[in-house]
Amino acid sequence: MKIGINLLLWTGHVTQEHHGILKALKATGFDGVEVPVFDVSDVGHYRDLAKVLDDIGLERTVVAIIPDEAHSPISADAAARQGAVDHLKRVIDCSAALGGEIVAGPWFQPLGVFTGEKPSEAELDRCAEVHRQVLPAMRAAGITPGLEPLNRFEAHLLNTCDQAIAYAERVGEGGIGILYDTFHANIEEKDPLAALHALHASGQLSHVHISENDRGTPGRGHAPIRETIHALKALGYDGWLTIEAFGRGVPDLAAATRVWRDFFASEEEVYTEGFDLIRRAWQEA
Repeated sequence: MKIGINLLLWTGHVTQEHHGILKALKATGFDGVEVPVFDVSDVGHYRDLAKVLDDIGLERTVVAIIPDEAHSPISADAAARQGAVDHLKRVIDCSAALGGEIVAGPWFQPLGVFTGEKPSEAELDRCAEVHRQVLPAMRAAGITPGLEPLNRFEAHLLNTCDQAIAYAERVGEGGIGILYDTFHANIEEKDPLAALHALHASGQLSHVHISENDRGTPGRGHAPIRETIHALKALGYDGWLTIEAFGRGVPDLAAATRVWRDFFASEEEVYTEGFDLIRRAWQEA
């Protein structure tokens, strides 16, 4: 098991000004960080960042999104779907330059864009075709997909583990690799732990986000984080447990994820208490 933290707690684009927090995370004990790869215009930026992270001693995963409707895998517009393919291939190039092990996130539709209806068969088929075009490149780069179902207030295509499992079957060719997030599961699943067991049994579980019910400090809310970690250890999961918490520091993300107030006293509270919670829960399981 490895403990990570999503850098969206601080920024949507990691630069030199964040080197201090990277060193603090390493000193706390984190094995790695989850780097936002939203700006895909400069592969060299991520190659340079990889050297910084190597020097500090932090491994990395990646979080990616679909930026807008002009790059949407579910769009009826063929040009938008091609835009999705092109965008995701650039994500892969940047992630490979960074040395990212996993591409996590909801890279199946733009955040907050809804039809007002349940996901259609046509949307699911269009999305699966886009993903079939990029998954070979991802695997060739040695990167594991970690597609993330979101709650119904942020996306409509994939909200539950059952939907994600069915979608992986639709994609075929070995599936796609699904991320389990304690925040989203706490909203959408009738039984979050049963959903986790089903996802693991499907063979598609590839990554885990540890996120409190209010997206604040892990352990200070009511999401079943400790129970989730116990279950994962019992299931033999040995991958990343990555803290995901959001504040007001990234305005566009705060708006997209409906973060209207502060959920913690400081970022240090989030990463120190979150790290201790994961480590203790794993040891006691």
